[in-house]
Amino acid sequence: MYLYGLTLNNTTGINQAIRGNFSGTKQQEIIVARQTRLELLKPDPSTGKLHTILSHECFGLIRSIAPFRLTGASKDLLILGSDSGRIVILEYNPTKNTFDKLQQETYGKTGSRRIVPGQYLAADPKGRAVMIGAIEKQKLVYVLNRDSAANLTISSPLEAHRTNTIHHHIVGLDVGFDNPIFACLEVDYTDADQDPTGDAFRDVEKVLTYYELDLGLNHVVRKWSEPVERTANLLVPVPGGTDGPSGVLVCSENLITYKHQDMPDLRLPIIRRAQPLEDAKRGLIISTSTVHKMKINKKTQFFFLLQSEAGDIYKVTMDHADGVVNNMTLKYFDTVPVAASLCILKSGFLFAANEFSNHQLYSIENLGDDDEEELTAVDFMEAEEEQGETPLVYFTPRALKNLALVDELESLSPFMASQVHNLADEEAPRIYGICGTGARASFRIMNQGLEVSELAVSELPGNPSAVWTTKLRTDDAYQSYIVVSFTNATLILSIGETVEEVSDTGFMTNTPTLAVQQLGEDALVQVYAKGVRHIFADKRVSEWRAPGSLAIVQAATNNRQVIVALSNGELVYFELDNMGQLNEHSEHKQMSTFVTSLALGDVPEGRTRFPHVAVGCDDQTVRILNLDPEHCLEPLSMQALQGMPCSLTILEMFDTGAVRGHGTLYLHIGMTNGVYMRTALDIVTGQLSESRTRFLGPRPIKLFKLTIHGQPALLLLTSKPWLSYTFQNRLNLTPLSYESLEYGSSFVSEQCAEGMVAVTGNTLRILMVEKLGNTFNQVTIPLKYTPRQFALHQPTSTFVVVESDHATYSASEKASELSVKAAEGLEVDEDMMALDPQQVGHIRHKKNKWASCIRLIEPFTGQTLQELELDENEAAFSVAAVQFVNNPHANDPYEQFIVVGTGQDVQLQPSKCKSGYIRLYRPLLGDDQRVQLELIHKTAVDEVPLALAAFHGRLLAGVGKHVRIYDVGRKKMLRKCESRPLPTKVRSLQTLGDRIVIGDVQESVHYARYHRNDNTLAIFADDTTPRYLTATTIVDYDTVACGDKFGNLSVSRLEKKVSDEVDDDTTGNRIHFEKPYLNGAPNKLQTLCNYFTGDIITSLHRTTLVVGGREVILATSLLGSISMYVPFVAKEDVEFFQNLEMHMRTEAPPLAGRDHLSYRGYYAPVKNVIDGDLCEQFNTLPAEKRRMVAEELDRSVGEVQKKIEDMRVRSGY
Repeated sequence: MYLYGLTLNNTTGINQAIRGNFSGTKQQEIIVARQTRLELLKPDPSTGKLHTILSHECFGLIRSIAPFRLTGASKDLLILGSDSGRIVILEYNPTKNTFDKLQQETYGKTGSRRIVPGQYLAADPKGRAVMIGAIEKQKLVYVLNRDSAANLTISSPLEAHRTNTIHHHIVGLDVGFDNPIFACLEVDYTDADQDPTGDAFRDVEKVLTYYELDLGLNHVVRKWSEPVERTANLLVPVPGGTDGPSGVLVCSENLITYKHQDMPDLRLPIIRRAQPLEDAKRGLIISTSTVHKMKINKKTQFFFLLQSEAGDIYKVTMDHADGVVNNMTLKYFDTVPVAASLCILKSGFLFAANEFSNHQLYSIENLGDDDEEELTAVDFMEAEEEQGETPLVYFTPRALKNLALVDELESLSPFMASQVHNLADEEAPRIYGICGTGARASFRIMNQGLEVSELAVSELPGNPSAVWTTKLRTDDAYQSYIVVSFTNATLILSIGETVEEVSDTGFMTNTPTLAVQQLGEDALVQVYAKGVRHIFADKRVSEWRAPGSLAIVQAATNNRQVIVALSNGELVYFELDNMGQLNEHSEHKQMSTFVTSLALGDVPEGRTRFPHVAVGCDDQTVRILNLDPEHCLEPLSMQALQGMPCSLTILEMFDTGAVRGHGTLYLHIGMTNGVYMRTALDIVTGQLSESRTRFLGPRPIKLFKLTIHGQPALLLLTSKPWLSYTFQNRLNLTPLSYESLEYGSSFVSEQCAEGMVAVTGNTLRILMVEKLGNTFNQVTIPLKYTPRQFALHQPTSTFVVVESDHATYSASEKASELSVKAAEGLEVDEDMMALDPQQVGHIRHKKNKWASCIRLIEPFTGQTLQELELDENEAAFSVAAVQFVNNPHANDPYEQFIVVGTGQDVQLQPSKCKSGYIRLYRPLLGDDQRVQLELIHKTAVDEVPLALAAFHGRLLAGVGKHVRIYDVGRKKMLRKCESRPLPTKVRSLQTLGDRIVIGDVQESVHYARYHRNDNTLAIFADDTTPRYLTATTIVDYDTVACGDKFGNLSVSRLEKKVSDEVDDDTTGNRIHFEKPYLNGAPNKLQTLCNYFTGDIITSLHRTTLVVGGREVILATSLLGSISMYVPFVAKEDVEFFQNLEMHMRTEAPPLAGRDHLSYRGYYAPVKNVIDGDLCEQFNTLPAEKRRMVAEELDRSVGEVQKKIEDMRVRSGY
């Protein structure tokens, strides 16, 4: 078995985000690290929207990133710390839109090891040196410089190691042009390691240490060390040199301390929410920070934004003079979700790369300099001295005041679970998922397609047949007219502040229109059934009429050419002369068959005409004719088709890494049978080559040119709209998440820079596609707590989601505690208690306290039909829909019941609970005709049921180490059967016939068989490799796919001979009395495939994603990526892609410096899985390398690209 792995949706979680001028312009960009992928984001200053400019798979785990700029340089470079054991310096190349590797230095072993540097990265603000540190012991300093050719150079590493030392944080100090200094939070555990009593551990000190790089002597010295609080976790460098006093802010539990060599300390408290239920003993730490410098009256000023682990942002400012800090002030700024990184941009935006759920871009409306209460370090230290202890300072949280949300980046992290269903009988199934944590958790419905913004919808006096937009002059920035054609008339609308009808345009309005085009410098042309109307700027009209009773049936136009097809199959060609007159060519071309479509390309820059015309005929061919005056309308080439062409477009697309302005010219063909063909057109010879076809829908396809993000794009309209566009030098064909449209055209106005106008029914719509590159369009339904599992109730098409949060107040407990506080005379601020939990989060409780609910969701409307809160510290962890054979509570034998597994007083470490429960619910229609859940009964079990499944009209439950079969009774569930204990704990259950695949938390999968005759469960096979399972799915009767918590995907199979013997053994005696092998089951599974994915797999499904597509294994992972693994059918394909993968490893080595083969075999050697993401990077190679690789494979470049594309589009998207 061989698999081809492809990513459908990239990782959405962000580890770290940095800002800088990476493209060399004045506008700042953001680079984010998404586990194994680097992305460059660019905010649009006018709209505030974040656009992804570049996304690159590094095939290595990115541990840290940092920007730096060499002194005197105009752009920032990027330093990368990863699991490759190498430090890598990258430069963004805006011309090629790639990251170029400038330097790569090896310093240690591969892997995320404790003593191998890469975890911490700190750059000198002046770009002279960088320190890369490990969690323990090792720190290396590299000196950065330029050579005589102004190229970046990197020195040999200088060691700053300390044995028996753990590092908590490293930053580069701003010291101007003095010797670079790096600050490090360290703990020396030498004494604690050798003291068996534990006293030394309790007395151990955490210290702040300065390491100075002496540029003259070229070595690193330990310059200064000072003890800090044991809870210190974060260092924030203070601007220095001419900008500030230098030094660091040391953030620890409840305290922020300013420290610098030979300077007095200044302390500020971390102010806390005035929350009546808040535990005052719980410490509060700062989790992330950012600093912003600005010039005011030619003087640099700066402030810090520090975010606490509760999400509150504090603004810290410094009063300093002559390099001495006199005072510090702190005030509450705003509350946003907890971020992994914060970035302030000079354009006035704050980007929050959130730990969980969507990432957000805020506009900074105010700097928080109003009259709100602020706290000074001097006052706090005086109060601290008087009281003899650290006083707690409180504030009242509020809704956003200084920040305004302007854009969001969708994030599925953490993606807890997913399912694939086609509930609405659509062309393709949808992916349903639960993701997020706490109050920001959500239920997501993901449909393939780009999100479309609807800007305007206007009703028309009838049902239009076509629509065009046109400029008045060729150099106009915006379009002036919308021309709408009806069956018996044409409507002209002017584009301005509003869209209004106009009459004095020169257009003929009492007849339907076939084509509209801006012609020459300032003229227009209208093609209608009886003629061609040339409208000059002064409203003079020149008209050509069709001869006799003939009518024009098809037309194609560009800025200088018009060609029309008459009803007798005759082609008439017009061309604009130097005087601005539209001249008819003397020779007409009589086609042998009826013309169904025509296409002209745009006139190339510096030319007077496009050299060819494409003619679609009803004999299922497309012919290319010459438009050269000497050989006008002579045939050049022909393409046979699978159907009759109904729409043609010639368009240049900037794909396959082509230099901008020199893309690939394609002839796009839409056929009446719903098949779309794209074929390359040689602009010199007119020959067609490298054809690709794809079925898009049952209706005829219409094609229209658009401009999206400054690049040419193609709108394809069939049963649903599609968009063909280039994104990062790759040609994409993606459906739009919108209803079907009849006709479309480009739309450019002052209000909408790059949109489209379309008609459907009797409406005119102005639409816009803002974000490219997304595979899925998402519908988000908010949840209350962290979702654990969900199940589909098939008869009602509703989803049941179980949610539970640890250390959180439940609604009932919160109400009772507040009433107690109110009875004690404490005044409760109602406004604060009414704040949206999505902004401020839930109120924290003591550990081992749970808040949980069961939610019923209707996926078509996105409504929550019911929300059942669980009381008495009970938390739900599993759910299943079960149809019981013998059910005393059911009126219908086919009725499905909902089973929920819960635990009371659940303790996480060590894992235990007071009691587990199996709850049985019956879905019923309520008085308002909405589905509701009615509790039938609740059955106590000894542990929390973590896995539930339907099995032969009964319930299969994984309770602790045991798998049990339950039937439904009148007052409780009745245990019918139990397996022998598994090694650790049952994690998952999959069934097929009488066979059960049991997933153990630590010991991989076990195969069991249920014997009906004697009502027993017997485990007959297990895995040889202990896997910490997170997801399983049955691939076929003998094969199972597994994902583990280290990011590995494996496929294991039971031998056919053993499988047949087990099935043939009707008594079960052979299984029960067979001798165990290797302390486990008597039979072992064989590993067919091994592959490291780079992220923890949370769900696996065997499914079909596209109509007529191959079955694939669909995998979703914790940080939000969605991947598919396509099984190979032919051995020839396996060998081709194995060779291609081998060449790609050599020609396109991973950006982070990791060896690709060792990366994909992180924990076990990669086996029988080909990395499709690496193969798809073939299109990004330089043209010379592409040709070389293709020659080695005995194929042309086009054939290699076609095979790569086919693997994706035939099975997924």
